[in-house]
Amino acid sequence: MAVKKVEAVINGQTYTLTLNSATGKYEATITAPAKSSYNQTGHYYPVTVKATDDAGNVRTVDASDSSIGSSLQLKVKEKTAPVGTITYPTASAYIINNKPIFRFKITDDDSGVNPNTIGITIDSGSKITGSAIVKTAVSGGYECTYTPDTALSDGSHTIKIDASDNDGNAAVQKSVTFKIDTVPPALSIASPANGLVTNRAACTVTGTTNDTTSSPVKVTVKLNSGSAESVTVGSDGGFSKVLTLTEGSNTITIVATDSAGKSTTVTRTVKLDTSAPVIKSVTLTPNPVDAGKTFVISVEITD
Repeated sequence: MAVKKVEAVINGQTYTLTLNSATGKYEATITAPAKSSYNQTGHYYPVTVKATDDAGNVRTVDASDSSIGSSLQLKVKEKTAPVGTITYPTASAYIINNKPIFRFKITDDDSGVNPNTIGITIDSGSKITGSAIVKTAVSGGYECTYTPDTALSDGSHTIKIDASDNDGNAAVQKSVTFKIDTVPPALSIASPANGLVTNRAACTVTGTTNDTTSSPVKVTVKLNSGSAESVTVGSDGGFSKVLTLTEGSNTITIVATDSAGKSTTVTRTVKLDTSAPVIKSVTLTPNPVDAGKTFVISVEITD
């Protein structure tokens, strides 16, 4: 008898093999499945070979065959790496919490993300992996969070995230640089002095401000119940604002706010008094007075 037909079944598709007269073997060139075999049972696509002779006898072997089954396990690996995205913080963000919760996402639409490879690195420290990173399974991968055990210092920091899929493809490392700022800006008011009493309606507020981490600093000045007005701050941190006082007690509120949103407030109370004293009465006692003797002058004044 002679072999009439040889077929292979892979991933639900049937392929016909032809005899290679040079090798004496039945062969076919087949395009591998488009998806990785990692998520298949046993991490392989089972291959079934069926041979039929011209008498109609059929022999079938598959991956479960005790003799050659291992050679009928087609392992397919994807070549597309997973994708990482950092969702918090954003680039150049200012953060007032020195133990921020970092958030990022790793996805892979084929073999899937290997959770053991998910890592985060802070600045030049060691990569952090394992249970320190909270991983929540989502479609195609994981939503991840990590909170530093040790407070980060004020200033600039960079985080980097890494991961690979189950076929060993490494994602392109993603990074983001941000700033920690837990200290409000410095604010010093040179004038007016608190409690100043003046007869001049024009009052100039002068001062300096700065913030080591989050410059430039914005300054607003508010008089009494009016609106807070922005003031130009010079490169040296100096600023000034001319106000027009109202008669009586005035409250001046100066607020310096850094780029992280932290603020420092200074309040000054200034009294405007433009009314001269009123002399209501004068009494000289005794009057007339003897030469060389003393007398008392008594003056009644209101203000």
